[in-house]
Amino acid sequence: MKAVKIIALTLVAFVPMLFLMGAGKPQTSANAERIARGKYLVGFGDCSACHTPLKFGPNGPEPDMARYLSGHPEGTKLPPPELKPGPWFAATAGMTAWAGPWGISYAANITPDNSTGLGIWTEEMFIKAMRSGKHMGAGRPILPPMPWQASGTLSDEDLKSVFAYLQSIPALTNHVPLPIGPNGELNLE
Repeated sequence: MKAVKIIALTLVAFVPMLFLMGAGKPQTSANAERIARGKYLVGFGDCSACHTPLKFGPNGPEPDMARYLSGHPEGTKLPPPELKPGPWFAATAGMTAWAGPWGISYAANITPDNSTGLGIWTEEMFIKAMRSGKHMGAGRPILPPMPWQASGTLSDEDLKSVFAYLQSIPALTNHVPLPIGPNGELNLE
């Protein structure tokens, strides 16, 4: 019994020392590398161009970094689009909403917010969504202009890196409107 207590006390003292001495570093370092790779891929893919609303700055429209990757602003009301027949589509001045033959689509909140973003998504759901073009990997279609077909060609490792990066940024609560089909009804299919 005395030996068990000695072992237990030794572990209580020794385990924290391992972390102070860097025993936890390889996992943290690998995760930091994955997040850095994801940041690079998100930048290279220019995800911010659609998922970050614009604001007017001294030189005109610029990304509103206080709303980085939070999608179409929930309070922004848009008039109905007036599209002429043909292969046209239109985007809002903020570049977060588009209208075309598919209806109206809005850039999603891809921050890790649990109620309005990717916070409840798993890595597996994210990869499946990018490969299948289905919201949460099994739901409604991911609509234009999201280039899921191109994103889906990334390796599993790269998609895991993108997901890790998106989970590492600040969570922003922003209820993006649901897409609207060409008939004017919510597009949930």
